[in-house]
Amino acid sequence: MVLIAIIIGCVVGALIGMNAPVISYTYSGYLAIAIVAALDSVFGGIASTLKGKFDMMVFVSGFFGNAILSILLTFLGEKLNVDIYLAAIVVFVGRMFTNLAIIRRHYLDKWMNRHQEK
Repeated sequence: MVLIAIIIGCVVGALIGMNAPVISYTYSGYLAIAIVAALDSVFGGIASTLKGKFDMMVFVSGFFGNAILSILLTFLGEKLNVDIYLAAIVVFVGRMFTNLAIIRRHYLDKWMNRHQEK
C-alpha cells in the first residue's frame, strides 16, 4: 500500500515537475529543505512499515509538520542572517541514514534467511 502511494507520488511529482515553472533562486532554499524534511518522513514511514508500527496519522502529521518547521527555520535564519537551516539538514539527513539502515538490514536479513533455507 505504502509502496504504491510512493510510486504514484513519484509519477505525479515527475509529471508536475516537467510542466511546472522554474523555481526562482529566492525560494530554492525553502524548497530544498522542505524536500529533505519530506524525504525524512518517507524513509521513516517505510522503516515503520517494515517494523509493523506504521500509523497514517503520525506519517501525515510528521510529513507536513517537519516540512513546515524546516521552512520556518530557514525563514528565521534568513531574517537573522544565520544558516539555521543547516541544523535541520543535519538532523533530517542523519535520520534518513538511520531509517535507510533499518530498511537495508530488514531486506538483507530477509535475503540471508531465504538463502539459508535453500
